[in-house]
Amino acid sequence: MQPYLFPYIGYFQLMNAVNEFVIYDNIEYTKKGWINRNRILVNGKDAYITLPLKKDSDYLEIKDRHLADTWLSERKKILNKIVESYRKSPYFDSIYPIIEKIILWEETNLFKFILNSLNLVKEYLEIRTPLVISSTISIDHKFKAEKKVIAICQARKANVYLNPIGGLELYNKENFKDVGIDLHFIKTNDFEYKQFDNDFIPFLSIIDVMMFNSKDELSNMLKSYTIV
Repeated sequence: MQPYLFPYIGYFQLMNAVNEFVIYDNIEYTKKGWINRNRILVNGKDAYITLPLKKDSDYLEIKDRHLADTWLSERKKILNKIVESYRKSPYFDSIYPIIEKIILWEETNLFKFILNSLNLVKEYLEIRTPLVISSTISIDHKFKAEKKVIAICQARKANVYLNPIGGLELYNKENFKDVGIDLHFIKTNDFEYKQFDNDFIPFLSIIDVMMFNSKDELSNMLKSYTIV
């Protein structure tokens, strides 16, 4: 998977369901994705929080991108936005210190910043799956898409590969089967939780999920999926 900023619950369901979770650091940064932004609840509606990036070549890999010089001031705005949005949520006192620690971490490398955030969130969620950085795996890193995934699986001696349900359009089960790998997809089950007194907005950042749910509820949500 790509490294995402405070991703939705499905990202952590996948992480929790596997023996190893490989995170790409050596692929090109993609605009308008979830690498440096996500959605939280603001006044009953979804709104983005975004990490500002230094202007650089669009062809740079994620591990070579950095946060903008404005980050010192921008991070205060993000924290203020989170405080104003969630200070009355039931688990604010437990969750906000984790978010604050992530946002205030003195690191401007984009990949390292996001990796640290994923590690701290997964620690709170009690996910024990090790995170493996893709560039540390001995394969031909010029491979793209399905070929790269298969090469990584083979290098890690995996006989099962689990991907989010969106991968149905990207990956062919027969191509994986030909090299002895079972390909399956994980789909988050439908569920709702109380977001103050608002109409429920699904698929928001993990920040939202943690602010409104206890550890027991989060544990149950991590297992609320279907494998196809």
